[in-house]
Amino acid sequence: IGDAVLSMGLLNHIIKTYPNTRITVACGPLVKSFFEAVPNVEKLIVLKKEKFHGHWFKLWRQVVGIKWDIVVDLRDSAVSRLIMAKKRYIFSSHIDKNKHKVEQNAQVMGLDYVPNPRLWFSDNQKSKADSLITDDKVIGIGPTANWIGKTWPIERFIEIAKWLIGKDGIFEGYKIAVFGAPGEEKEAYKLYDSLPENSRINLIAKGNPAEAAACLAKCKFYLGNDSGLMHCAAAAGVKTVGLFGASHSHIYGAWGENATIARTPETFDELIDFEGYNPKTLDKSLMISLEVDEVKKVISNFVQSHNYSQSER
Repeated sequence: IGDAVLSMGLLNHIIKTYPNTRITVACGPLVKSFFEAVPNVEKLIVLKKEKFHGHWFKLWRQVVGIKWDIVVDLRDSAVSRLIMAKKRYIFSSHIDKNKHKVEQNAQVMGLDYVPNPRLWFSDNQKSKADSLITDDKVIGIGPTANWIGKTWPIERFIEIAKWLIGKDGIFEGYKIAVFGAPGEEKEAYKLYDSLPENSRINLIAKGNPAEAAACLAKCKFYLGNDSGLMHCAAAAGVKTVGLFGASHSHIYGAWGENATIARTPETFDELIDFEGYNPKTLDKSLMISLEVDEVKKVISNFVQSHNYSQSER
């Protein structure tokens, strides 16, 4: 999800630069919903990964008969080299992979600026969000991630949540929408169940990714681990604080003027430098050294620097 959202900056650039263009998007089934409302997208090719790269052959069969004006390939696949095209922009060895992913994408097309990711929502997606969030004063928290190593301890999320909406808190009187992807419900419900009934909204595994993002867009603030939800919040223009440690924040940090990060004192490489480390068998968080007080400080400074009006808080 994160890579798909971060690619939206290029898509926005193409739409603005070539307003009459007709766009075909090839993507995986998980992110299909993000492209359903994008202007100028006339066709979606949904690819399920197959053995022996069978999915690439299926894509080639669908696109080989067309002479394309522009091909943009963020996967460096053979397909983009085996079809007719006037211009090809391919993610390859010339890209500086130490740059943020959004900057890498801009390099693919040789742009002299970095287009910010953005999201589009269909009427149905917005209606779904309106049915799930009926309040105006809502902040979002995503306490889960797809890997335990980059998940901040749930007890700390609970402490931060109560601090944010408690008496004299930055968002006193707000409700918290608790987000969590399918398969991550158990940890998300620990946060949800800890909150007063009148101060919580259940958005755990509700709807497809774009519908979840449309819900995020209704929030005034978002706090979460490094995840697709974090990138959705930032791309939707929500003021976002992402929590980092066991991932590369210089490549996948929350992007944009309305986003920032709090991270562990150690780098990703330092956090995984211990005997017996195996990402597949890891059974504990690597985010322990990110203290609650540090996250509070980052949030407070971020809110202050963005001049939230009293009505926004």
